[in-house]
Parts: sequence; C-alpha cells; structure tokens
Amino acid sequence: MSSNSKNAVSTTDKDAVEGDGDLHYVPYGAEKESPYLPAIRQLISRDLSEPYSIYVYRYFLYQWGDLCFMALDDHNNLIGVIVCKLEPHRGGPMRGYIAMLATRSEHRGRGIATQLVKRAVDKMIEKDADEIALETEVDNYPSLRIYENLGFLRTKRLHRYYLNGNTAFRLILYLKPGIPQRPTYPPEYPAMQQDPYLPSQGAAVPGQGLMGEDLVARQAAQMKIEDVYAETFDVKGEAARQDW
Repeated sequence: MSSNSKNAVSTTDKDAVEGDGDLHYVPYGAEKESPYLPAIRQLISRDLSEPYSIYVYRYFLYQWGDLCFMALDDHNNLIGVIVCKLEPHRGGPMRGYIAMLATRSEHRGRGIATQLVKRAVDKMIEKDADEIALETEVDNYPSLRIYENLGFLRTKRLHRYYLNGNTAFRLILYLKPGIPQRPTYPPEYPAMQQDPYLPSQGAAVPGQGLMGEDLVARQAAQMKIEDVYAETFDVKGEAARQDW
C-alpha cells in the first residue's frame, strides 16, 4: 500500500503534533500500520546499509510506537520517519536507541530529520531514559552533523559493522550525570563443563568452555545482533544446511 493511501490518518488525528509549514509530525501508533508501514519500509530501504525484514519493523513499531514519529505533508504522504526503542541496557542504564531515521531526498535540508530526532529524544526523556544510542556510517556526514549538534558523542568506532562492509560510529547522548560510569553486565554465558579424563581442575570440554574460539565468535555475533535488532540470528547456518 502506498504512502498516499486513502486510509491515511487525517491531519485532525488526536495524536498529531504541530508541524513546520506544510508538515506535521505524528507518533506512529499501532493503528497506523495499515496505511504507513509499507511506506516506512520503502522510505528507509532506499538508503539502508543492510536489509530489514518486516519483523524488524514490527518489533520496534508494535512495542514502541509512541517513540516513533512520522513527518507528513498536507496530503498525509510520508516525508520522514524515525524508529526507536527504550529498554534497560544489560542490567544498567535505561537506554533509548534510534534504530532508523530517513527523509525523502527532495525534502532534505529543511531540518526535518532534526525535528524527528528532537521529538523522539523528548519522548524518551519523558519516559526517564538515561541515555540514547545509535550507530551511523563514518562517512555519513549529514547524519553525524545532526546528532552531534544535538549533543551526541562518538563513543566507539565499529570496524566493518554493516553487512555491506562499512564501518560505523556509535554515538551516545548522556541525559543524566554519572551514566557513563554506571556498570553494565554481559549476557550469561554457558557454564563450564568438566572433562573427567583431564587431571587439572576447571578444564573445559573442547567447544564447551568460555575460551572455545568458535563459541566466543558465535556469542560475539549473537550479542551484536541482539543488541541492534533484538532478533534471533542463525549464526551456525543450520537452516541452510537442512536444505542440502
């Protein structure tokens, strides 16, 4: 369904936020999937560093629709969108996360992306977020300028972070004092199993212990993907082998 669907929410929607000129901004809301989800996917996919399935969009929009804002024109066509979430980060701070931000190319340079980010940040502050994080490609200078002008700091360089091989910066906006020093905890690792045939105490069965190279690599991949997308990822490729 296109973004100019007849079923699009009218400008009198009770959730509408006052806009700029011919644009107005509204939170996504579950009731807006029918007219807007296809348009959101189409808009974001144009500039995406890697593909997202419909389930990734639903993961964010179903749970945090109030943190996701759309910029609509007078005819309710989708001009820009920001998709976010908010949840505790590994037992530490309450972390907001900006997963996707996109505007139509012919409308860029009007400050639409900045307005979308500001609305999302304000909403996450209202929900008591401690910090807000995101990743963007190191050569995406317009995006970096938007975020850094709003106070985001580059905290990490992620080499070959995206599926297309591009490197990313992780940026974080700290909203409360002391948040950078607050500890976080990694996901639980499987328990070490003892090899009864080895005399040394604490020796691990190959492939089962924390130092198993393959296990560490798979856990690192799982941690990254769950942190960004919160989806289960078939790291070992079992599904593909079943088709042989």
